[in-house]
Amino acid sequence: MTSEPPPRHGSQYQKPQDIVPSSLAPFRQYHLSKMTLHVDPDTDSSSTLSSSSSDSMSSFRTHHPAFHRVVGPNPTLDLLLTHEVYPFAHEAGVFFPSTRELFITSNRVHDKQGAQSVHITRVTLDIDDASPSRHEISPNAIHMANGGVNYRSDNILFCAQGSATSPAGLYTMSRAAPHGVEPLLTSLHGVPFNSLNDVVVAADGSIWFTDPPYGAEQGYRPPPALPPHVYRFDPATGAVRAVADGLGHPNGLCFSPDERVLYVTDTDKVHGSGACRFTRPSSIYAFDVQHHHGQPFLCNRRLFAYAEVGIPDGIKCDAEGNVYSGCGDGVHVWSPGGVLLGRILVPGGAANFCFGAGGEMYILNEHRLWKAKLDPGVRGALLGV
Repeated sequence: MTSEPPPRHGSQYQKPQDIVPSSLAPFRQYHLSKMTLHVDPDTDSSSTLSSSSSDSMSSFRTHHPAFHRVVGPNPTLDLLLTHEVYPFAHEAGVFFPSTRELFITSNRVHDKQGAQSVHITRVTLDIDDASPSRHEISPNAIHMANGGVNYRSDNILFCAQGSATSPAGLYTMSRAAPHGVEPLLTSLHGVPFNSLNDVVVAADGSIWFTDPPYGAEQGYRPPPALPPHVYRFDPATGAVRAVADGLGHPNGLCFSPDERVLYVTDTDKVHGSGACRFTRPSSIYAFDVQHHHGQPFLCNRRLFAYAEVGIPDGIKCDAEGNVYSGCGDGVHVWSPGGVLLGRILVPGGAANFCFGAGGEMYILNEHRLWKAKLDPGVRGALLGV
């Protein structure tokens, strides 16, 4: 273990800082001049329009005319919050439409003794997101929180990557203060998980999650006792089983709107030490969900897409079945057939993101939280708002 290992996304993201977040200067709030994309219906070649603001080099890049239906005639990109040294906006991205609250997890930070931690932030958004407020939640109950998803109306289901002394697992946290936490699953029949990364909940209530070995590679978890799997857990019966193997670093996952397809990202290109292995997968795989003997199986694995810039991390579908993933230069968008439609370019890339309401998208950019405004008809498949 090195004293300051790079984050699991390698050179795509900055290294953790030796900081205690509560001691930092206040966050900056921004409402930048908006950027507008003028769509030429007769043009189907790749095109880019950049913001005229000197504070933003972000842009929307079209690779296929169908991207115009995603972004609409006047997409915008605004910077909501930023912090120069604290990577507060890394993973999760769990949005509650009724309260306009967004829960996000930080990248790893080190204290002066070298101990690593991850912090959860609640961002409260007003109706136009002009003055977002933030509240930091203690990380002690959920060790090294990473991915998250809405759970049972008013809760969040988090992946805990664990620590040297605390198990990796699934934990629920109440949306409302004091944010009570309960463990849901912390082992595979007594065998400890590696370091859970991301999670999604199916319509039948089953929980699907990934378990790569990043925790051991980054020095805060014991050596792996299990292969890097995708798992399914049924909280109604307690049944848990591996449903996919053969992935180097299974990372993000999401269902198609009809739940007939599960998409899983493999970020094996980047080792937890930060080393890039350019011949390893930086890919999204699609699996058909088929039922045999009353149980779902992942079948017909196929390469859906390859991300040539950075790695595909967080992944989500919209209600039309388009597939979005956070990559090294922003959020990439593919059709259900695997055709790259376009990109929302964000300097420094995006580990994760989530849909808001009415075409909103919140993009997690490590030290920055962005809001993209797409076509108002775009709806995330998870919430459908």
